[in-house]
Amino acid sequence: MKRIAITGAAGRVGTLLRPLLRAHVEHVSLIDLQEPAELGGNETFVRADLTKLDEATAALRDIDGVVHLAGIASGIDMNAILHANVLGTYNLYEAARINKIPRVVYASSNHATGFYPRDEIISPLDPMRPDSPYGLSKCWGELVAGLYYDTSGIRSLSIRIGNAGTYPNSERSVAIWISARDLAQLVRIGLSHPLIAATVVYGVSDTDEKWWDNDLATRLGYRPEDRPREHARIEQGSEGPVALAFQGGGFCEINHDGTIRMRDAEGLAKSPEAAE
Repeated sequence: MKRIAITGAAGRVGTLLRPLLRAHVEHVSLIDLQEPAELGGNETFVRADLTKLDEATAALRDIDGVVHLAGIASGIDMNAILHANVLGTYNLYEAARINKIPRVVYASSNHATGFYPRDEIISPLDPMRPDSPYGLSKCWGELVAGLYYDTSGIRSLSIRIGNAGTYPNSERSVAIWISARDLAQLVRIGLSHPLIAATVVYGVSDTDEKWWDNDLATRLGYRPEDRPREHARIEQGSEGPVALAFQGGGFCEINHDGTIRMRDAEGLAKSPEAAE
């Protein structure tokens, strides 16, 4: 790809990815509401509000592929999430369709499946189990990606990012952390691999704590270079019983009544107590 756009480029993940992506393309358009710091020689800033379709469409003119990072990354304010994550993502894909952009890499999240137990290994083919309004919005984004492949042929790689912090700071983040260079590797796969249609993988480095079967990412050529435990700086903290039970951690505690419930693959309660 010659010209790519990164939405949410001024955010934490965008800031980490920019230097690792701009070396592989001719030009990068950085789309955000605020200007990112220290633009590279082949980067330009485009101020645009993705909740406005006309601005999204104008921002994506003459672009070959999009890395869609923009959105609200936490919180339970559903009105804000609907505005930024739901409407913004829909407009992004509609603008890509209008501009005939063939590729999108969508920053999904592990919180799309956060209510799976920590002792269960899951794959992208397992049903979604969002742990919060934020996780629910990421499920929406993955479904939008599928819709636009089926209707318009836009190829998408949805990356369910684990933890993309500078380093793992808890035992949970050790299990799900992805380094910037490993995430950049997945993004480049998403922008180029010929077999991608509406594909979902997990964004995690080479961790020993296997929560996710990421065989599909391996088949696409993903070879993580970093090991989370080697980068960890564990900070003191505590998780409640609900957070400890599920992969989504503290997000699972949002509006939770404290009763831990389990269900099987058919959606049936695993015990009489869980059904109460």
